[in-house]
Amino acid sequence: MSNSDLVGFWDVALSDGRHHIEFEHGTTTGKRVIRVDGREVHREDWMFKLVGRESFTVHNAKCEVVIEAVTGFAYEYSLEVNGKPLKKFRENQSKIMKTWIFTAAGSLVRVVLEKDTLDVWVSGKKVDTTVSCLSHVINDTHSSACIDVYIHRLREA
Repeated sequence: MSNSDLVGFWDVALSDGRHHIEFEHGTTTGKRVIRVDGREVHREDWMFKLVGRESFTVHNAKCEVVIEAVTGFAYEYSLEVNGKPLKKFRENQSKIMKTWIFTAAGSLVRVVLEKDTLDVWVSGKKVDTTVSCLSHVINDTHSSACIDVYIHRLREA
């Protein structure tokens, strides 16, 4: 990788973990290279059109690097995830995912609860879960329901 061609990098948190995305753009050749977590997932070595979009997937998310001309030979690069600008995607993720990171048996463990599907991911792998209502409290003051969620035990398959 030529450091002079690296023009953008982003970190995206998904259910299976945090992913680092890098984008190289050769403005003289139109070369475009996308790496996810250090692994090359897309390459175009010669393109006449220097602006546009490059699509790829990360886990189950559809991503696009957007290349726009600003002035002359200056370009602006942005990342869209599932059709949303990265900032908006992150805001949405913070509403639908709850993440805990802790150390167990000397290893770093990342647990993610997807609030909309109730899927649970442990260190990047979806685990089988059983959903049961343990308590249900209704708060009359605000007319909303509160449900306590417990992850009782995590065990290796």
